[in-house]
Amino acid sequence: MFSILIVDDEPDYRETLSLLFETLGYRTAQAGSAEEALTLLEQRFFPLVVTDMMMEGMSGIDLLKIVKADYSDEIEVIMVTGYGSIETAVETMKIGAFGYFIKSHDPAELRQEIEKAVECLEARKRKLIDSSQDSFVIGSRNPQMARIWALINKVADSNANVLITGESGTGKEIVAKRLHDLSSRRDRPFVPINCQSMPPGLIESELFGYEKGAFTGAGDRHIGKLEQGSGGTVFLDEIGDMSMDIQVKLLRTLENHQIERIGSTQSVDVNFRVVSATNKDIRKAVEEGNFREDLMYRINTFEIHIPPLRDRREDIPDFVEYFIRKYAAETGKYIRGMSDDTKNYLMNYSYPGNIRELKNIVERLVILASKDGILSLEDGRPESGAEGTEGGRVSHIESYKEAKRDFEIRYIRDVLKREGGNITWAAEAMGLSRRQLFNKIKELNIRVD
Repeated sequence: MFSILIVDDEPDYRETLSLLFETLGYRTAQAGSAEEALTLLEQRFFPLVVTDMMMEGMSGIDLLKIVKADYSDEIEVIMVTGYGSIETAVETMKIGAFGYFIKSHDPAELRQEIEKAVECLEARKRKLIDSSQDSFVIGSRNPQMARIWALINKVADSNANVLITGESGTGKEIVAKRLHDLSSRRDRPFVPINCQSMPPGLIESELFGYEKGAFTGAGDRHIGKLEQGSGGTVFLDEIGDMSMDIQVKLLRTLENHQIERIGSTQSVDVNFRVVSATNKDIRKAVEEGNFREDLMYRINTFEIHIPPLRDRREDIPDFVEYFIRKYAAETGKYIRGMSDDTKNYLMNYSYPGNIRELKNIVERLVILASKDGILSLEDGRPESGAEGTEGGRVSHIESYKEAKRDFEIRYIRDVLKREGGNITWAAEAMGLSRRQLFNKIKELNIRVD
């Protein structure tokens, strides 16, 4: 349900607006001052704020300025006043107010402003969802994540290097892609590089490229990923796993904007923005001598920390709804609901694998859903279990492992099919070495035609 925060120092008027909005189907909360409103915004996310302009202490205009500065387009604000003028309305619109209402006017006008704001916010959310395959994480009911998305909007169109930190599965690559899509480099390449999956002997040639004959097997010139990303964005995922010798070469490239292919003495000019990510404590790695301090400062002009899913549980219902729609469409199944036990489980589970794990769990639930269209943990529940919730024992972790295996098999088969059965090409598309992919094929007993 859409939530509106009402801010006014007159209790009777707050209550009147609350009754009006709730009659229209909205959830409301009330604040008696701008200061109280800011405290509530720290605790809960409200996409729409309706505030009086003249209040004791901080004014509504000051509140508007702070909200637009901290939350950008994540929150819209409608101004309300008992003494309206064209000049005042224009002033608030320039600051960023969505609308303006005079208390003596017909309440229908305010209702129309609310409906327009809701429609605008929903349209903006739909546009973001349509912008990329995984952009469902854009926008959040969590105040911390709302501020993060607002920060991303501010720093995206710059050349500042960004370091994204957080646990595995929190959506760091999606944040990186968002930074690219909002930047002036959006029409140039976005080149993701997984520093963890590349064997030490291959990462240098993958990053910097090589000339024909540079080493045994180098039959042709190979353009490295840093050169491929020139003009665009290079995303260095799991940079905390990069070896020290490669860190030295990368630092040199970031300082002089040039690379040298292996086997060449010629420098090649490159111009790319670096967005990096890691699930490690990079400062601890510096202290332990496993990561260069000068490189750490070079890659994190801005640092964005993505909180784990267990710390943003208010977003779980939206994620679940998105994944249900996604996998119901893929499987052609009609899903009409979910059992209460399943809802409670999904809300209370600790999600060590974060959003990625939630996605796999919902996919399995949809695949195994019974004909009545109700998602239930009872479908395909394994016999053995493990401690998996914060409130008791459940037996769903094994189901996740099975779902993960099913996903890997399907994913590898799909990529192999797309690449005509060529393991080398498929491995490159997946960001794996040929040896890693071959071992996975053998482990999962996948037939390669």
